[in-house]
Amino acid sequence: MIEAERDGTGQEPLYRMVKRDLVADIDRGAYEADQPFISQREVRERFGVSSTTAVRALNELVTEGYLVRQRGRGTFVAERSSPPAGTGAGARERSVACVMHGQGPHQSAVLDGIESVCGEEGLRMFLSNSKGSKRAEEHALRLALRTGAGGVVLYPVDSGSDSPALAELARCGVPVVMIDRYHPESPSDAVVFDNYAVGFGLTEHLVERGHRRIATLWDETDVTSVAERLTGHVQALRKHGIPVSPELTALTTYHRLPDDRRLTMLSAFLDRPEPPTVLLCANGHTLAHAARDLSVLGLEVPGQIELAGMDDAGPFDLLPLTVAAARLPSQEMGRRAMELLAQRIRNPDGPHEVRHVLLPVEIRTRDSAQAYLRVVGAGGARPAREPVR
Repeated sequence: MIEAERDGTGQEPLYRMVKRDLVADIDRGAYEADQPFISQREVRERFGVSSTTAVRALNELVTEGYLVRQRGRGTFVAERSSPPAGTGAGARERSVACVMHGQGPHQSAVLDGIESVCGEEGLRMFLSNSKGSKRAEEHALRLALRTGAGGVVLYPVDSGSDSPALAELARCGVPVVMIDRYHPESPSDAVVFDNYAVGFGLTEHLVERGHRRIATLWDETDVTSVAERLTGHVQALRKHGIPVSPELTALTTYHRLPDDRRLTMLSAFLDRPEPPTVLLCANGHTLAHAARDLSVLGLEVPGQIELAGMDDAGPFDLLPLTVAAARLPSQEMGRRAMELLAQRIRNPDGPHEVRHVLLPVEIRTRDSAQAYLRVVGAGGARPAREPVR
């Protein structure tokens, strides 16, 4: 059974998912030419979909030449010597699969870059959203293989776990380009940000502003981008002779904790004999949570504590609330990844050395913002602290 369609999530439309599974059945010979195809009722029962979805999937298979309808007899698999244009092994280079992780302004900009190159190259893109589920990611990758995608752009859920689907794509010679993070144990092309420079550059800026007690707040932890940002942060501290505190640099999630546990974690930082003067947040979503939690705890931002963001992948422009934040070239990431994939598809017998494209990231400071934002703490929630100097 296929999950119900969700509007506005980036998930591929449900009727297309049904259609692609049926095309895979036809291509592997599950139905003979001139033999009756499964009925609308059987489609509904097999996939757990509505009549509207079943009818649309079947109608498109007729339009694309997979099926023919014979008056008074029913629907049959069409005779053909090769797959219709745009699908199947005969034209796999004309379509690509894009498997995204999550949604938001950053992901939307990445997709804009991918789609622009697809349009230039005449490629069809099929989009899936894993929504942080490794199982959903594996399903989308298997579907890409089964339906003859010429290549895959993958925004991985994590960097550590094995992926049988990726291994199968590699065995079948289907090129994969990863974006944002990569699998160290599964060499493949990747387009990533210079995450080491993000951690190093932001920390240097904070130190130059007088901050020597910097606490890090993380979202995901098992991804290469986060590990590289932490490495850059630690190296900048060491460069300036600042002791590295295991508590303040611990690679544990903050963003994904329940509200009460996030507040407990922040309180532990703030109750230290020498509390941090700035919170360096993994991304915009984490920073937004931190701003809200600091307000609940009765602190003002900026003033009693500062915030900084390792990227701007969040719900809104957070620069006016931060002392500094990194701006990600998200659209450029999508373009470069799709250009690299298109090259691999056009030249399958070319050099096979794995390529990692490293994109520079701009560090923006509050001085460049057009306006300032302030988070005002809830009155009486927590004793006032001395202003950050």
